[in-house]
Amino acid sequence: MTDRNQTVRAMPSRKPCLTAVLRMAGLRPTRQRVALAELLFGGPHRHVSAEQLHGEATEARVGVSLATIYNTLHQFHEAGLLREVAVDASRSYFDTDTSDHHHFYVEDEQRMIDIPASSVEFASLPEAPQGMKVSHVDVVIRVRKAQA
Repeated sequence: MTDRNQTVRAMPSRKPCLTAVLRMAGLRPTRQRVALAELLFGGPHRHVSAEQLHGEATEARVGVSLATIYNTLHQFHEAGLLREVAVDASRSYFDTDTSDHHHFYVEDEQRMIDIPASSVEFASLPEAPQGMKVSHVDVVIRVRKAQA
């Protein structure tokens, strides 16, 4: 975990602080980025899709296109402010908690639930290709409501 991630996790919901965090992450704090950061980081950790964030932005009267939402989420991810969790080829969620942990994906509800990293054990991992090292392991366990 980087210092930048610790800053985001401890960050209160104030625009001057968000502006500083964006600058520390190497991002210019535009009006749209600050407004989206406020929506993302203004409360507890959560998982959000681009479409969900776009709906929240529209409700909060933040004038921003869905394309800008996608671009901003990817910029925040590249800067280490968000973690991207790919559920399948067509759906990703962005997690405001960048610490090591895994996820349940509730298929019926299209919702992510955190799993502590200590709850998943591996007997072994394959060796990384020559000249590479394993940087992170993401486990997504797909679940659905049991039939009665």
